Amino acid sequence: MSQFRSGWVAVLGRPNTGKSTLVNKLAGAHVSITSRRPQTTRFRILGVHTRPDAQIVYVDTPGLHPPAGRTLSRYMNRVATGSLEGAHAAVLVIDASGWKADDDYPLEQVRNAGCPVVLAINKIDRLHRRGELLPLIESCARRHEFAAVVPISALKDENLDALERALLPFLPVQPALYPPDTLTDKSERFLAAEFIREQIFRSVGQEVPYDTAVHVERFRRQRGGVHIEATIVVTKEGQKAILIGKGGAQMKLIGQRARLAMQTLFGFPVHLNLWVKVRRGWADSARELRSLGYAEDA
Repeated sequence: MSQFRSGWVAVLGRPNTGKSTLVNKLAGAHVSITSRRPQTTRFRILGVHTRPDAQIVYVDTPGLHPPAGRTLSRYMNRVATGSLEGAHAAVLVIDASGWKADDDYPLEQVRNAGCPVVLAINKIDRLHRRGELLPLIESCARRHEFAAVVPISALKDENLDALERALLPFLPVQPALYPPDTLTDKSERFLAAEFIREQIFRSVGQEVPYDTAVHVERFRRQRGGVHIEATIVVTKEGQKAILIGKGGAQMKLIGQRARLAMQTLFGFPVHLNLWVKVRRGWADSARELRSLGYAEDA
């Protein structure tokens, strides 16, 4: 009989390679927010997959890019690189369109960490000809001594079992790190804020989503559900107008969709009230970032 294994696997890559979609699929629940826009993820989020022979704790991370820009961007980079500390293995995610110059920086980070690295070539469902995969796998394999190179489609659930099989040998033989019904380490309050931010990324164009943060002011359990009051923080008055929309239509849509996502994961009714507030320069202020739930060292 095989021995039970459990451990940590950091999931990294440049922005917009599908890391959060992958973690959600592997965890079997929507624990990390997603959108088609890069840099949606800002926090370190665990997705826990417990199977008969193992428990794999996947660590979803913001997209890695060379340090630059706002205080928020530098914070996100530190979150991503910090996830490698204590990881038993890492999954480096690229997409099937081929290796990009922006993939070099994440590779450098996982190489410096010294842990086994499995390369996941994601979005193979977008390839017109699967014959394109073999030369891509061969060229990627020359860039680093990967433990394995696994082509996958997180969106279509393709080859994810093979990815997990490649990771299992690197997990130590030990009891599960979390109770078997655990999906993530994040609280419902945290997830509520993230689901609101997800709908902003999905519903609003231009640069508005990147200048927004969400703070849950009140999360009160009551008979038959939960009552949530949250503030969406923006940097400019014009962004506030865009989020609210004509007659409040945009804000209503964001609230409805976020509430439905919460109810699906939480399993009980959600009553949600949203406001928008202007706080100029919040993304460049360490003090403002701390007040909005970002790391102390932001």
